[in-house]
Amino acid sequence: MNRHPKLLNPDYSLLLVIDIQEKLFRVMPDSVKIADRAERLLEGCKVLGIPLWYTEQYPKGLGPTIEQLAVHCHDAPRFEKTGFSICMNADLVHALKTSSFRQIVLVGIETHVCVLQSAFDLKHNGFQVCVVRDAVGSRFDIDHSTALQRMQQEKITVTTSESVLFEWLVKAGTEKFKKLSALIK
Repeated sequence: MNRHPKLLNPDYSLLLVIDIQEKLFRVMPDSVKIADRAERLLEGCKVLGIPLWYTEQYPKGLGPTIEQLAVHCHDAPRFEKTGFSICMNADLVHALKTSSFRQIVLVGIETHVCVLQSAFDLKHNGFQVCVVRDAVGSRFDIDHSTALQRMQQEKITVTTSESVLFEWLVKAGTEKFKKLSALIK
């Protein structure tokens, strides 16, 4: 039986962490939740063998990726950027276009700026985009909720971290299931 094409497939998914950096992170009202959900996904990627990449927006001014997440990213490709959309970084776009990734799962900040513009540009370039609503955030709720609504109107999938992990897992009764269940509790 074939799986629905809108479900995440661990064989061609990528987790992309967008700009969860020290100075931006400090002003997020839901910063603890965002970091915890993003970290859960990063740990799930290790268990399931899902690749992850991350970006930093002008790190000289905004600082590095927060330590809680950086410890999981030491082997991951890192891309610096000054454009809001990740697609403004030619190296990242080239790496994506020459990869087997077709589904890009986004987490990061801010929802209405870098996440939204990246999601729109990725979709425009033929990728299936999934935004993890409990692992993205903005300083103001109106910006966050409006951005999520705009993305859904453009047929960008908005989901939760737990849903992403179980779509990647596909089935229970395995060693990976046991490890993943421990992360979710």
